[in-house]
Amino acid sequence: MRILVASHTYIVDLNREKLRALAQLEPGIEVVVVVPKRWRPGGVQNKIIDSELVDEGNFKVVPISNFSHNNQGLLTFGWDLVKLLKAFRPEIIQVEQGSKALTYSQFIFLNQLLNLKAKNLFFTWWNLPYDLKFPASLIESYNLKNTDGIVVGNQDGADVLQKRGYGGPIKVMPQLGVDERLFKPNPQPELKAELGITPDEFVVGFVGRFVPEKGLLTLAKALGSLPAKNWKWILLGRGELQEQLLKIATETGIQERLVLIESVPHDQVQRYINLMNVLVLPSETDEKFKTLTSSGWKEQFGHVLIEAMACRVPVIGSDSGEIPYVIDQTGLIFPEGQPEKLRDCLAQLMENAQLTEQLAQKGYERAMKKYTNQAIAQELLDFYKSLESVK
Repeated sequence: MRILVASHTYIVDLNREKLRALAQLEPGIEVVVVVPKRWRPGGVQNKIIDSELVDEGNFKVVPISNFSHNNQGLLTFGWDLVKLLKAFRPEIIQVEQGSKALTYSQFIFLNQLLNLKAKNLFFTWWNLPYDLKFPASLIESYNLKNTDGIVVGNQDGADVLQKRGYGGPIKVMPQLGVDERLFKPNPQPELKAELGITPDEFVVGFVGRFVPEKGLLTLAKALGSLPAKNWKWILLGRGELQEQLLKIATETGIQERLVLIESVPHDQVQRYINLMNVLVLPSETDEKFKTLTSSGWKEQFGHVLIEAMACRVPVIGSDSGEIPYVIDQTGLIFPEGQPEKLRDCLAQLMENAQLTEQLAQKGYERAMKKYTNQAIAQELLDFYKSLESVK
């Protein structure tokens, strides 16, 4: 099976592990990953990346000239894409830029023009209802009409697409898996001592952006109401709320319990997760969030949850978006934006070591069964095979 996957996501080598695993699942599978030749990610990583060719036999990464360097909705590719498609002649084309992406329209058009007869698929994270104006409405209509299958990162996203009239096959699964070779149980006594955390302290952790939609103010309030417990709070990341979080910690008298760590390389994140007795993802739906074609935000997956689960660290999450589906029965869920409910969940784990241990083991087993790159690659291949009989 010849599979072509296109996305700016795969300019980062770490993000390609799912596709490497896919290429190794069965004899005869070839995977070509199309990435922009030049891309400016934005955010913390705000420098232009020049992609390089990777050739590992039946797995290749091919940089293609592109006309937008920082907008995934407007990304399109140059003439060298045509030459690649003619030479490779994929049977599966999966474009991971969303339902309204010009990139996807371009691949659909070239698939038809070159008579490749490949199945057209796209991936999306978007999980809130939206209305489109011309020309975005026309682009999405064309894309959906010519789609053979959709991979969507969450159940809400699948529901949204079905309500917009898509009636074909849909698979709900994350875009990226967790690397169990990196994210694994690995005690860090030296790092714990270095950060001034004693063995008897219960460590509550958060990893991510310090922004309102991640619910950090709710977590701060919950911890502020647990002063009698013996705990430390690790905040790993950066963002606009940092000063406000420090202020709340001072006002509630917990500033000495707060361990603030600037963002670290992704291959070092597991060291800090392994310090934690629980990882909390208290995300909150945000109606103010805006994009060019949509508004609002709720948690689309919460990748840090499966990283913690793979490290055998129990998790607590809000009920925002996909979080309850990711955690399922392996952690604790509280209503978003309610610090008293989160406080109760934290107290429950602080006071019940047996429950903490049980949830840690359940989460680990779920991550190994469902969320490794190998598991996701197999799920993706099974979905591709199911489309072979669909006209």
